[in-house]
Amino acid sequence: MTRSPVRPTIQSAPALPGAHQLFDIGSFLTALDAQLEPLSEPREIRSAAVAMLAEARSDAMADIVAGFNSHPRAARETVRAIATLTDGVVIAIHHVATTRLHPQPNPSEGEKLAVLAVGGYGRAEMAPASDVDLLFLTPYKVTAWAESVVESMLYMMWDLKLKIGHSIRSTDDCLRLGAADMTIRTALVEHRLVTGHAPLAEELRDRLWSELFAKTVPEFVEAKLEERATRHQRQGGQRYVLEPNVKEGKGGLRDLQTLYWIAKYIHRVDRAVELVDLGVFTRDEHLAFWQAEDFLWAARCHLHLIAGRPVDVLSFDMQVEVARRMGYHDTSARRGVEYFMQDYFRHATRVGELTRVFLTVLEAQHVRNAPILGRIFRRRRKMRPGFADRHGRLTIRDDAQFLQDPLNILRLFEEALRTGILIHPDAMRLVAAHLDLIDDHVRSDPEAIRIFMDLLLKHGNPERALRRMNELGVLAAFIPEFEPVVAMMQFNLYHHYTVDEHSIQCIAALAEIERGEHPEDLPLSSEILEAGINRRVLYLATLLHDVGKGRPEDHSILGARIARRIALRFGFPKEDVETVEWLVRNHLLMSDVAQKRDIADPRTLRDFAKAVKTRKRLDLLLVLTVCDIRGVGPSTWNNWKAALLRKLHEQTAAVLENGMEELNRDKRQNEARRGLRHLLIAKGWDAREIRAEIARHYDSYWPGLPTETQAVFADLLRQVGPEEIRSDLRADKDRDATRAAFVLADHPGIFSRLAGALTLTGANVVDARTYTTRDGYATAVFWVQDAEGHPFAEDRLPRIRQTILRTLKGEIVAREAFASRDKPKKRNREFRFPTHITFDNEGSEIYTIIEVDTRDRPGLLYDLTRTMAENHIQIVSAVIATFGAQVVDSFYVKDMFGLKLHSEAKRNMLEKKLRQAIADGAKRAEA
Repeated sequence: MTRSPVRPTIQSAPALPGAHQLFDIGSFLTALDAQLEPLSEPREIRSAAVAMLAEARSDAMADIVAGFNSHPRAARETVRAIATLTDGVVIAIHHVATTRLHPQPNPSEGEKLAVLAVGGYGRAEMAPASDVDLLFLTPYKVTAWAESVVESMLYMMWDLKLKIGHSIRSTDDCLRLGAADMTIRTALVEHRLVTGHAPLAEELRDRLWSELFAKTVPEFVEAKLEERATRHQRQGGQRYVLEPNVKEGKGGLRDLQTLYWIAKYIHRVDRAVELVDLGVFTRDEHLAFWQAEDFLWAARCHLHLIAGRPVDVLSFDMQVEVARRMGYHDTSARRGVEYFMQDYFRHATRVGELTRVFLTVLEAQHVRNAPILGRIFRRRRKMRPGFADRHGRLTIRDDAQFLQDPLNILRLFEEALRTGILIHPDAMRLVAAHLDLIDDHVRSDPEAIRIFMDLLLKHGNPERALRRMNELGVLAAFIPEFEPVVAMMQFNLYHHYTVDEHSIQCIAALAEIERGEHPEDLPLSSEILEAGINRRVLYLATLLHDVGKGRPEDHSILGARIARRIALRFGFPKEDVETVEWLVRNHLLMSDVAQKRDIADPRTLRDFAKAVKTRKRLDLLLVLTVCDIRGVGPSTWNNWKAALLRKLHEQTAAVLENGMEELNRDKRQNEARRGLRHLLIAKGWDAREIRAEIARHYDSYWPGLPTETQAVFADLLRQVGPEEIRSDLRADKDRDATRAAFVLADHPGIFSRLAGALTLTGANVVDARTYTTRDGYATAVFWVQDAEGHPFAEDRLPRIRQTILRTLKGEIVAREAFASRDKPKKRNREFRFPTHITFDNEGSEIYTIIEVDTRDRPGLLYDLTRTMAENHIQIVSAVIATFGAQVVDSFYVKDMFGLKLHSEAKRNMLEKKLRQAIADGAKRAEA
């Protein structure tokens, strides 16, 4: 092991483009001495030194920031320049303390002091708001002189508003504490002399490596890797989190630093490039390391400068500003922030690949154990020719022979799935270096296509192969049309994953259903797959359903064309090609109809059935829709969406099998009346009461509500007085919501007042119906959820009921209450959702459907419904679909005469007023 020389006392600052010469310590000390010469009082000396240093440091930092702003990706130069500037400050302060405040002309052997940088500062890498971590090193015990010097230095640094982490130790202390504490040991790995007695630092360096580091390599490696795993878990365990931590997250700076720590601990290297000569990384891999590190440091420096403090989380609002500063611009297809985050995630993926390569080298050098599961089971697996088991991982017997047939690249993933064994990083490394072998000939080769489709269909866990293929670039090489969506971030708060990871999550959801893992949660999807379905079509359509994203054109239409091209290349029969194309083009159709339309309306079902045409397509689309929603994120799927989709599938299937007669209005009304009659008889109602209850409702009431809800209204209406307000709030477990039913004397604006009252309780309205009885009562029902998307806890219902009653009685004025509650969270302000308002007179036989697509906020529903009430618009039902920070509110309405909104002039006037209400509410929220 070669010994690295002690670093010089002060390094010259790397030149930053656009910056002046940084803090010349020699010239500064000369000027400082001249300034301090006439002073004798310690307080005066310290004050004058701090004043000079503050000005010099401020000027130098301004130069560094100016240079960084003009070259916003020059991170490496920036972090080193800040560290160099900090060196100068520490040197100057040490100079004042040892020559002016506590001079020691003839120090004894024990009165020596070395000032060392440790941690990130020791690596000479500092973000603008990083802490200054210092080790004050003494030969033996701390003497009174050393204590005084350290104290004076610390006071001056605190006066400069520096954030200091410090310790005072002897070399023996360092060895003893480093042996016992892994955090201290890690900091010592990166120690660097800044100023003071150089032989002390040299002694520490020699003894650390000979007495501690060299004897504890496996222990240190395992500790750092365990620490890394714990850190990843704490950060969410995934590389593609919506708001990643640049420093601590998976694929972040800390992962690169962990590689550096381990490499330095084992090989005593000072720079990552030295790992190339040691055979750990290839030149290309080191370049990837360098580029990832530079990009991540740039992002972190911008975060610190924007916040003015140490911030490492790329929150949504920060992402936009960092992207802007780093030169990313919006295009007609995508926002600049999305391009920035796509680059971020691609670098994070490369960091993961480099980590795998590095760990393999550690195993080969026997400083890290191979995964225990691999060792336990490796003897039970029989490899196909050309493959071998090394340390419980699948690897390649002969690299040259393997590369002679490009199809072997796909066979590697097939063998990994067949055997259930992990792929060895050496094999991954070989594949990643030879992606050019996958050319057009391979992409259309029937055997290659067979292997790929078998990966999807045969082994039960295709997501495992797809994810690894995607990380290594194999998936994009084999299906080039997939490459643009790799690591593509969707800046909308709804999608939890990048587009490629979302597609793989959807495949994982599909495979789970096929494996029979969700028979209770997903009975219909499980039943459809168990009964038999065209799996080739379904799996390919699921993988490709978002392949058209990121372009100006509608991603469903573009994606359908791309999917058709791929299905043709894969040799699918004509009918299957058309079905794949249809599924991709319409993959949002069922979700949109279920979540944005009233599926009790016959016209909705008729139009949807016409679009679907066959039961086969309906079944395929249902399963694809379920997987698409479940693949968005862990909390996106719920019983409410499940109930809507099941109902839509059930009623559409009946229409497709029995004809449009299933939608006959009279038939549906009679069935609803019959259902309520049976339920009321079971509850003990007499025949006269039942006839009166059924007679008091208009025809439109019957098909629009579940029988159970109609029975609740029957109880509430029973002997109700004209001044009474009756309510029933209870959990509707089947819909994962709280059902809030109200009966009161009808009057204009009742829907708006109820919506406002419910929203003030913190409820999210997801569905609503309101009807008027023939004897003048309003029957309104809302399905609401709490902030987590679930029914409200029972103990919250009394308070919710009280708030609603006080609002209805006028004791609480909703508009005033919203003024203080309607503010969007700062992190959500950068989401842009242009407002779209459409009027549809064809989607329902008797209502106009007003659809408002805009940015969500708590008081929005109240503002919209109040505006409609003020313009004499009667709301019969409302369907609310929320997608992160975006909401689509669909209202089924009539005018004051009970007719559709036929007048274009009136529609235009209402749209103008709705837009004004949205704008006024947004302005109020931002105030």
